[in-house]
Amino acid sequence: MSQLFEPYTLRSLVIRNRVWMASMCQYSAAPTGAGTGTANDWHFTHLAARAAGGTGLILTEATAVSPEGRITPYDLGIWNDTQVDAFKRVTAFLKEQGAVAGIQLAHAGRKASTERPWADRGVPIGPGEPLGWTPVGPSAVPFGPASTVPVELTEDGIGRIVGEFADAARRALAAGFEVAEIHGAHGYLLHEFLSPDTNRRTDAYGGSFENRVRFPLEVVEAVREVWPQDLPVFFRISATDWLSENADDDREGWTADESVAFAKELQARGVDLMDVSTGGLVPDARIPAGPGFQVPFAERVREEAGMPVAAVGLITEPAQAEEIVASGRADAVLLARQLLRDPYWARHAAQELGAQPYVPQPYHRS
Repeated sequence: MSQLFEPYTLRSLVIRNRVWMASMCQYSAAPTGAGTGTANDWHFTHLAARAAGGTGLILTEATAVSPEGRITPYDLGIWNDTQVDAFKRVTAFLKEQGAVAGIQLAHAGRKASTERPWADRGVPIGPGEPLGWTPVGPSAVPFGPASTVPVELTEDGIGRIVGEFADAARRALAAGFEVAEIHGAHGYLLHEFLSPDTNRRTDAYGGSFENRVRFPLEVVEAVREVWPQDLPVFFRISATDWLSENADDDREGWTADESVAFAKELQARGVDLMDVSTGGLVPDARIPAGPGFQVPFAERVREEAGMPVAAVGLITEPAQAEEIVASGRADAVLLARQLLRDPYWARHAAQELGAQPYVPQPYHRS
């Protein structure tokens, strides 16, 4: 029997298999007007196809908790009721197909207000330009030489964003989502507070490990407080910035050791699973990408913190995914680009591994 296609239970939620869809920004929402940040036909089609294809859990793209929290003006958001109503259509269809609907709650921090990748990747849209605004961060340190310098958040500003995450979680629940994932990876706001390379603060939110994790943990506590006790909360992390791994890089970054210690703090506050990625903090990190290159970081968190994990990163082949789960290196795999290439990857993998694939009733004749 394939362990990749065994159900997985978190709290009261039973997910039909261990093939999950990672968050992938589509940059396809309206940037202005009543539909700003609102899921449209593209988002419905994108997510619905993977549910019909047999994926067990489907996470939305990074969904901003406020307008200033978007990476680009074209990102999804969940700061108003119009956005909630649009998501209801999506979550209802995913549930109808037997998939679990999850939302990734996010704030882009200093990486906000930039162009879409296919227009001009990473080029900032300045606060004086149409569609632009001023990003915020833990410190006034820009992402790159051409990036807008972020405004350093005050403690009041930090408290306001904690509240925005909680409000977003309430709306996500109203929209029909059953998993809330807090985005603390890839150089966005929560990750910026975790890493000493971007967090230069000297107050209670900077300096020591305990201080740097304070804001992300406040967000976790606020989300967990409003999220039902019978439904799970995830946290996505960049387990390393890929700075300390390079001996000739004198910058101090977030490390795998800190990720293990942080996982224990997350568990104590009711986080059920860590979604383990890496990188994204700085534009010039040297990352040794290759098949499954991030899996060892997930494995460490699972073994040393005793926390359930999902592994990501160039997982493309059914046998590869099966080995990761069957060997106990991770509890599930999160696929990204491979699911863009093949929305029915889960169905094809089940057939290859001798498991029973999910097939929608209208397709049974095939």
